[in-house]
Amino acid sequence: MRVPVKLYLASSNRGKLGEFCAAIGSVEDSARIDVELLPDFDSLPRFEENAPTFAENATGKALHYSRLQGGLIFADDSGLVVPALGGAPGVHSARYAGPQASSKQQIAKLLEELRGKKGDARQAYFVCAITLAQGGCVLAIVTDRVNGEIRESPSGENGFGYDPVFYFPPLKKTFAQLSTEEKNKFSHRGKAFRRLLAALPTLL
Repeated sequence: MRVPVKLYLASSNRGKLGEFCAAIGSVEDSARIDVELLPDFDSLPRFEENAPTFAENATGKALHYSRLQGGLIFADDSGLVVPALGGAPGVHSARYAGPQASSKQQIAKLLEELRGKKGDARQAYFVCAITLAQGGCVLAIVTDRVNGEIRESPSGENGFGYDPVFYFPPLKKTFAQLSTEEKNKFSHRGKAFRRLLAALPTLL
């Protein structure tokens, strides 16, 4: 990558921003890539994420905010999928227990829905879709996922969202027990973002 590139994340979620920033350090020419939250994000007209898929939500959001602000703008939609619950929480992961519910309340509802379920019925995966847009035009769409299972109780202090109950068998830890380096390497968000960064030289 010959010139410095600045990417704006269409979000006010600093937890997500931290994960994206961590992913940058593992790619070539990382010093030439800068990621920031989109300025004045909370004051801009809000995009309603009501599409049925992660990719559609990410794309709609990126297009929406790229029409309001200049620069390279990317948006992600990510969430937890539990096949035994028909794919729930899915695209409703952030509002599974209601639009104003806390992460603890979201987790509590998930564990209640899985009460009594064992083995394969507790298998789950995180999905992340990222769309990069500029001036109302899509430049790229990437997705990735990570497989795991839902524990019966939370464990760990790191991360956010459903991380305390998402158990990752290869490391024998929940996502909330992973170090920053471990999560960057294995998470759905880290893997999807590295795909986007790898494609940047062909897009710009």
